[in-house]
Amino acid sequence: MADEVTLRPNGGWDPRILVCACGDLVDVFVVLTERYAVIVDTLINRATASALLAIAREHGGRRQLLAINTHADWDHAWGNHALAGAGAPEQVPIIASRRCAQRLRARETRAELAAKRAAEPGRFDDVLLTAPTLLFDETLAIVGGDLTLQLFATPGHTADHISVFIPQIGTLLAGDAAELPFPFAASAAALPQLRQSLERMQALDPAAALFCHAPVAAGPEVLKQNRAYFDTLEHHCRAALAAGAPARPPAGADLEALVGFPYALAVPIDMDADALAGFYRPGHQAAIRMMLEHLGGGQP
Repeated sequence: MADEVTLRPNGGWDPRILVCACGDLVDVFVVLTERYAVIVDTLINRATASALLAIAREHGGRRQLLAINTHADWDHAWGNHALAGAGAPEQVPIIASRRCAQRLRARETRAELAAKRAAEPGRFDDVLLTAPTLLFDETLAIVGGDLTLQLFATPGHTADHISVFIPQIGTLLAGDAAELPFPFAASAAALPQLRQSLERMQALDPAAALFCHAPVAAGPEVLKQNRAYFDTLEHHCRAALAAGAPARPPAGADLEALVGFPYALAVPIDMDADALAGFYRPGHQAAIRMMLEHLGGGQP
């Protein structure tokens, strides 16, 4: 089943971290501390969130359940209603940024849900957009006894994005702030934020890193690769602008040719670029357009 939630076999990371795959869509996590079983992202609907909750209960024993939303995107927070609110079988505190709560209450998110219900009947029918219940702005620590989960803002992919660092085991849970072959910025204005977030995560010098959209074995090298992608993108876009390319190319323009940075070169050589092209090639082209706009608009 496309949305089946399964526990991935441990590939060498700390056994207190459970990696849960929702089909081929996204990986999310359960962190087992002495005090808490912490669910990191609640997936896409009641069924997937309930399956994740069952894994947390099975492995968490008597630990108190907590949840985190890294951000409000549909594959990360639309399962909140299975953990909180009037229809939830039990009330699990959900921790997220204040902006995450705002996004989940926003008219645009309600419109997105309506569109997804129309496009994929049955998959999102039971979704009740539910805001997190414990909010913070920049940083928050969950002191679990043996492990501390340090939550910190990593905007750029979205304005509300947070990541998690566990210093006792040097492990980063990056969410969507880093991924392979490259992460997505929300807008041209958000590009510097995303790059700063990558720099901030790399500065932590994590010994291990897990991502929502990257192979579990990818490790902290992803942060270096993502930063190199944006550095290369900036180099090509600056050169193109200096040669007379427009900062806002017309619709339909061959953006890869315009800046001399084809999609195939944007994907690490050990990844199958063709297999990823349906999703990441449009993302690469969007990144080119954003970078041209950012640089051409004179933003710092």
